[in-house]
Amino acid sequence: MNTKEFTFAEKKMDVIDLPKQVALRKAAWVKWYAKNKRSLMKMDREILQLHLEAEADTNCLACGNCCRSLGPMILPDDVDRMGKALRIKPSAVIERYLRTDEDGDRVFRSMPCPFLGDDNYCAIYENRPRACREYPHTDRKKFYQIFSLSVKNAETCPIVFKVLEKLTAGG
Repeated sequence: MNTKEFTFAEKKMDVIDLPKQVALRKAAWVKWYAKNKRSLMKMDREILQLHLEAEADTNCLACGNCCRSLGPMILPDDVDRMGKALRIKPSAVIERYLRTDEDGDRVFRSMPCPFLGDDNYCAIYENRPRACREYPHTDRKKFYQIFSLSVKNAETCPIVFKVLEKLTAGG
């Protein structure tokens, strides 16, 4: 299998096509959410199961889209952990790798992530930022609160796409 493809519903899909696929499905997902928001508030266990199934069916190392295109917010604790992993002072982490964005948040100076290797492995995986550790957020409690974010994340992440597809299947 090409490293840019994943299997879903017995067909291959190129991750480059995810934004196009989301554009085709977005209206249906949003309509489903409007109709099912109250039910969704009580579905954390079911959504976690969908997440686990999608995660098991997805090789993140064959994708790496999130690391190439999404700039996570970097928290002070993240800076400290990255500094320890890199054996440099937190101030050096900030100077070399980070910038302050238009919202006042610390983010990576450039994308793809400076710690992403050619093999899609993370050079600081055990000490990666919290936002990276928690992504793609489809396994969190109160998923209904981030449904809109998940629709956006489906453009990048096959796991999110699969969760939304299975969640909204059948109406």
